[in-house]
Amino acid sequence: MRYALLICTDETAMEAMSPEEAQASTATYMAFGEEMTKRGVLQGGERLRPTTDATSVQVRDGEVLTSDGPFAETKEQIGGYFVVEAKDLDEAIEIAALIPGAKFGSIEVRPIWEM
Repeated sequence: MRYALLICTDETAMEAMSPEEAQASTATYMAFGEEMTKRGVLQGGERLRPTTDATSVQVRDGEVLTSDGPFAETKEQIGGYFVVEAKDLDEAIEIAALIPGAKFGSIEVRPIWEM
């Protein structure tokens, strides 16, 4: 089964990192990606631009409404995601626990709806 692993962290903590800390963080994510590729479970993933670059879209009574940033105020924002193929939820959770962001944020494990 395929799962989306949504990386939820506090953007302000990421912005406060020194260049050296940011480089080290990137290296840990690269190592994770390489390991999951070797295991054959990684199908894709991307880092997302910050919520300051986001636009929320709603349609109400046929009118398209847009606003800057995320719709809901939260303490954590989705900063990226991975798509993995796991045999079951237990394996997806095991993979999610290896994502570096799990140490200071949270990883939402969501099954992908297969038609």
